[in-house]
Amino acid sequence: MDTKNRPASWTRRDFVKGGTAAVVGSAVASQFPLRASAYYGVDDTIRVGLIGCGGRGTGAAVQALQAAENVQLVAMCDAFMDRVEESYGNIVAPENSDPLPEDVLARVQVPKEHMFDGFDGYQKVLPLVDVVILTTPPGFRPVHFDAAVEAGKQVFMEKPLATDAPGVRQILATGEKARARKLNVVVGLQRHYQTVYREWVSRLHAGAIGDIILGRVYWNGGGVWVRDRASLEEEAQRKITEMEYQMRNWYYFNWLCGDHIVEQHIHNIDVGNWVMKGHPVRAQGQGGRLVRTGMDHGEIYDHHFVEFEYASGARVLSQCRHMPDCMNRVSEGFHGSRGAAPSPGEIIGTFGNVIYKHRDKDDPNPYQVEHDELFAAINAGEFKYEDTQNGAEATMSSIMGRMATYTGQVITWEDAINDDVQLVPDKLAWDVDPPVMPDKHGRYKIPLPGVAKPDA
Repeated sequence: MDTKNRPASWTRRDFVKGGTAAVVGSAVASQFPLRASAYYGVDDTIRVGLIGCGGRGTGAAVQALQAAENVQLVAMCDAFMDRVEESYGNIVAPENSDPLPEDVLARVQVPKEHMFDGFDGYQKVLPLVDVVILTTPPGFRPVHFDAAVEAGKQVFMEKPLATDAPGVRQILATGEKARARKLNVVVGLQRHYQTVYREWVSRLHAGAIGDIILGRVYWNGGGVWVRDRASLEEEAQRKITEMEYQMRNWYYFNWLCGDHIVEQHIHNIDVGNWVMKGHPVRAQGQGGRLVRTGMDHGEIYDHHFVEFEYASGARVLSQCRHMPDCMNRVSEGFHGSRGAAPSPGEIIGTFGNVIYKHRDKDDPNPYQVEHDELFAAINAGEFKYEDTQNGAEATMSSIMGRMATYTGQVITWEDAINDDVQLVPDKLAWDVDPPVMPDKHGRYKIPLPGVAKPDA
């Protein structure tokens, strides 16, 4: 670090709280991740707050606690208090995994008065912490990220970063503020922190298969959870509002989730962008609902197919499907002028000769690595990670794909990024109607290609 121009009173705590340290090293992650344990000698506690207490948030909190010995979890919030309490219970006494070591468990310091619920819970967490973990449904990410950066917090936030173009633009603007304040921002597109992908993509960028001509990216699986209204009301022992229902069943409403092409398939679309060194310039595709058609499946599709075109003229063909008992595949592959990379960690030549095959038995867990590297940078007083631009472009590319499948039209990047329709309402309260409401039969309007507007 540059110590010559540091104020006499400068400490690592100053960096954690305000991001005032000078830029040290590249903002691009090293091919060989630096473990946080290299900085265990630092005495200052790093106080972490969890905003969004679902399964991914709970996992991220555990990974943060294990990233460095001076990390404490001190505050938690969610829209629902029962989710906060369930998450806390799963951290301190997990049912389906090994318990945390005693020294890690001792750093879970969340008193009852630091557990918050409601739409404004994040505002109560921020003053208590140095680092914030943002893992609510993605519709809330732009507002929460902006509040965190305004408060001078280092950030880990899950993908995707928004559900509409106005949200993406807000994320990009906040990212500029984070960069100016030298606040580390890590986005949970964990393939960027996974050894096999880092080595594979590096070789592709070095020309291992020549010019990239075609890519294939997939997230085909049986689907995810669904929370039906009747069961939720039985559990609550009362009739719940439409807002509460959609918040409990958030995956199936675009203002909260963005559809599974955005919420889940973003991982693979992001790899397409990474290999192509940029975002797509246009997209066209098709999709619909064939299997997942119940009232509790809201308004989203169960399958999408998109052809993304990049500035070079190369295409990436994108598939995502939520249908049981079908071919499952979550992977990526690329074809070039001098060979192919049919799956992550594999590169073959024009005549089928093996150029590279990754051996992964000792690879670290990328979910853990992204936290290890974030907290190592914080402990070292370094500004190294600013994932906002990449995360925003991956999010916008996924939204662009949704716009193409919903409308049946060709959507350009300019169409997508400049769209003005805001899916997430400005006012959120339990007694306010969400932006999408069911008809008299309890069903939601489904986008119809050829009829739906590009901003659907």
